Amino acid sequence: MEPTEEKKPRKSVRTRADAIKPFRCKHLVAVIEDPNDIKNIGTVLRNVNALGVEKAYIIDPRKSLPDDWQDMRERRSLSGPSVSAVKWTFVKRFDSTEECIAHLTSKGFVSVVTSPHVKGKTNVYLHEGDFTQYTKLAVWFGNEKRGISELAVEHCDMCVAIPMFGMIESLNLGTSSGIVLYEVTRQRREYQSQYRRRDQRGKRGTPLPTVMERRPDTAD
Repeated sequence: MEPTEEKKPRKSVRTRADAIKPFRCKHLVAVIEDPNDIKNIGTVLRNVNALGVEKAYIIDPRKSLPDDWQDMRERRSLSGPSVSAVKWTFVKRFDSTEECIAHLTSKGFVSVVTSPHVKGKTNVYLHEGDFTQYTKLAVWFGNEKRGISELAVEHCDMCVAIPMFGMIESLNLGTSSGIVLYEVTRQRREYQSQYRRRDQRGKRGTPLPTVMERRPDTAD
């Protein structure tokens, strides 16, 4: 009988959690405003977790989700699309946009929204935006059909758009959140690797890594 190849032991959950902690983007929140489909929430949470966003806020006026995060973790409709990311991501639910804005303001967060050009606002394409200028940043994603609300736009510091080059000029919530959060976290992780504090203070003698090494069990 041929000997079987010994399986490589997987890292423990705690070891993995410790390894990813330095790569998380501090004081960065993704806000999902009034999503229609709970599956889309799960997809965004997967992006949030995979890209190292610290927290996710969900504005849920229809009260389709439980208030308690522990209860959310048990929802199969969330854990399935999120590939269990909801179990490893801090999620806070709000009844209204007003409530969420008030909470963010009280904590000193600045909001940017994903939206086409809005008259009277600072409008940038994603690659043109500087997302390191804010100590605490909330990135908003709007309803799948209506987009971001006027109230959220009114209280935002900047409107961010993804450049489009095809006949189709819109992306679904999961795709757009992945693209936007990738660029935001890339910039903020690069900043965190260079400086300990905002305003380019506390420069590190040796920059921290910005990319994790591939795990042995995923290497070629």
